[in-house]
Amino acid sequence: MQLIKPDTNFDFVGKRKLALIISAVLILVGLASLAVKGGPNYGIDFAGGTLVQVKFSADTDAGEIKQALDGLDLGSPVVQSFGDGQNEFLIRVDRSSGELQGLSAQMLTALEGKYEAGNVEIRRVEMVGPQVGKDLRNKGIKAIFYAMLGILVYISWRFEFRFAVGAIVALVHDVLITLGMFSIFGKEIDLPIIAAFLAIIGYSLNDTIIVYDRIRENLGKHHKESFPFIVNRSVNETLSRTLLTSGTTLLVVLALFVLGGGVIHNFAFAMLVGVMVGTYSSIFVASPVLIFWEERKKAKA
Repeated sequence: MQLIKPDTNFDFVGKRKLALIISAVLILVGLASLAVKGGPNYGIDFAGGTLVQVKFSADTDAGEIKQALDGLDLGSPVVQSFGDGQNEFLIRVDRSSGELQGLSAQMLTALEGKYEAGNVEIRRVEMVGPQVGKDLRNKGIKAIFYAMLGILVYISWRFEFRFAVGAIVALVHDVLITLGMFSIFGKEIDLPIIAAFLAIIGYSLNDTIIVYDRIRENLGKHHKESFPFIVNRSVNETLSRTLLTSGTTLLVVLALFVLGGGVIHNFAFAMLVGVMVGTYSSIFVASPVLIFWEERKKAKA
């Protein structure tokens, strides 16, 4: 099945400067959001503290819940709606279990004082110490770093070093934009999101490898043509496969995002952004880096 005719010749290479501007704007906006907010919004897994999921029988809001908890020494708890329903909330406290003994029981008592007994259900309690959270955060960052380092070595061995550089630039581009979207939309980063970032890296790399393999093949077939022509032809020849793969993946991820519920909402959001950005970067980032490398090489020669 082919969505794009084999003889199609879109000028992707000619749009690489426009694509560079779009990518730069998206990355800068994301970095600006991170700077304004003081860094990523880490979840309990990385920041440490206590998370309590509460379900109410009657409709309520975050303000009323905070008022009900005023009598407890919780500092400044963060209350946010959870999932699609309006009667389920997450209450986050920046203290560990060592400082708050019997927290869920205290919260239940305080909330039942306002909403009456039987109308409040504590559905989940998660507690992570600050040192454990810091250790998990460092390991998550190392996992992403080592994944990219392994990719650099593998592509240098399978293709050439310039191909590896293009792939790494595209992957860093994808992670930065996804991280920026998390900051802009105020979403938390926890262990499942690190898994999503690693999945995005793998998905984006798969698309990039397909394009690179076709470029290498066409370098032998069309050695008399210019390098930008070969790159553009290779992208067009793999375009149908790219759109089919990305389209079917997006359908699944979109279904998870819309129907999956609050537990996997952030994970699905990361995958949704990552698949779109990864497809874009395989065409407009990874391949143009090769052209830039070739042009610099010729200029020096």
